[in-house]
Order: sequence, then C-alpha cells, then structure tokens
Amino acid sequence: MQRLLIVLGLILVAAGLLWPWLARLPFGRLPGDFHIEREGFGFYFPLTTGLIVSIVISLILWILRR
Repeated sequence: MQRLLIVLGLILVAAGLLWPWLARLPFGRLPGDFHIEREGFGFYFPLTTGLIVSIVISLILWILRR
C-alpha cells in the first residue's frame, strides 16, 4: 500500500509539472466523448478518454506488480 501511494504521488507531481504540455493533448475532445449543450443545461461524458486513462493506469499498475 505504501509503494502504491508513493507511485501515485509521483505520477500526480509529474502530471502537474507537465501540465502545459498535457493540456495540448486531445483528451476530453476525442471521438466518443459526449458533450450535450441545451439552454440552461450542459452534459459532458468523456467515455473514450476514461477508457484510455483506465487502460494506461491498468498497464502501469500491472508493470509495477511484476
């Protein structure tokens, strides 16, 4: 558990430092990310982005457990 928390902390620090470059990636604007705007209502569901992030995190954790 300690190792996992340290790794997650390091990932968050790295993401924070790399944010100017990460913001340019098309995450959140991929095909399959649903964005519905109506008068007085907005709905956003990042399906594709969520799947990609989940796969990347799963691969990182799988590599760390080996």
